[in-house]
Amino acid sequence: MNFVGISLITQNVPGLAVFYSQVLGVKAEGDETHVVLNTSGAEMTVFSADGMENLAPGSMQGAGHGGFTMGFEVQDVDSEFERIKAMDVEIVKLPVTHPWGTRSFWFRDPDGNIINFFSNRPGQLQE
Repeated sequence: MNFVGISLITQNVPGLAVFYSQVLGVKAEGDETHVVLNTSGAEMTVFSADGMENLAPGSMQGAGHGGFTMGFEVQDVDSEFERIKAMDVEIVKLPVTHPWGTRSFWFRDPDGNIINFFSNRPGQLQE
């Protein structure tokens, strides 16, 4: 089994499409109901809640928010932090190097989903 993508369900397809296009540096292709962003290794789609309901009636009943974060491995956490901070988004966790060597920061997308940008630094333990 291979994980190949994720679909974010939203009331604001255009807004999330622009946001993720800027954050990930990839082109968003689609329309007001469904947008695809191809990243290296996986596909992210943004799908409207109404479109999802039309596709599978009853699927949005009881649907809630939250319960997951999305992680993206980046080359330089600190450079990415400066770039994302300049986009005036909510920063959830400032850059930190964890005891196990991973450096990361978290921020929110316009729907409130948490995004984790991280890099692995094996052998560099926080003192």
